[in-house]
Amino acid sequence: MGHDRNGGSIIGAFLLGGVIGGVLGLLFSPRSGKENREIIADTAQRYLDEGKGLYETGRSRVSEVYESGRDVASEKADDLRNKIDSARDRLKEQVGATSEAARDKVSDFVPAAKDQVAKAGESAKRGIDSAQSKASGALDSVEDKTKKTAKAAEEAATES
Repeated sequence: MGHDRNGGSIIGAFLLGGVIGGVLGLLFSPRSGKENREIIADTAQRYLDEGKGLYETGRSRVSEVYESGRDVASEKADDLRNKIDSARDRLKEQVGATSEAARDKVSDFVPAAKDQVAKAGESAKRGIDSAQSKASGALDSVEDKTKKTAKAAEEAATES
């Protein structure tokens, strides 16, 4: 006998054997055909009723599981949505607080920075004035030396 992955051939063989045994039992039974038909009809009706009952029970259980699963999924989705909203709100608050703190720090440093820029400007102006004064002094000194040299050269030229 072959076996498939689901064991279907074993179950099929078992069922086929049961059907064949049932047919042979009816053929060789000591009861009349009418009695056998009544027994078969009663048994078939009982199995049909049991099958319907099992079907209804299974259908109601599947429906209950579906409803329960849907409710759980809806609750989980709501919980997740609430957590996301909460995290978004906390993030907004943190960003607002951080930007406000940064604004405060900048406003604290602005007067000091303006002061430093003003001091640097004054220092640069003093340096430029000092350099100009020294440059003027150096030019005056060069001019004096040039005049003395020119005067000495004139005197030397008139003496010769």
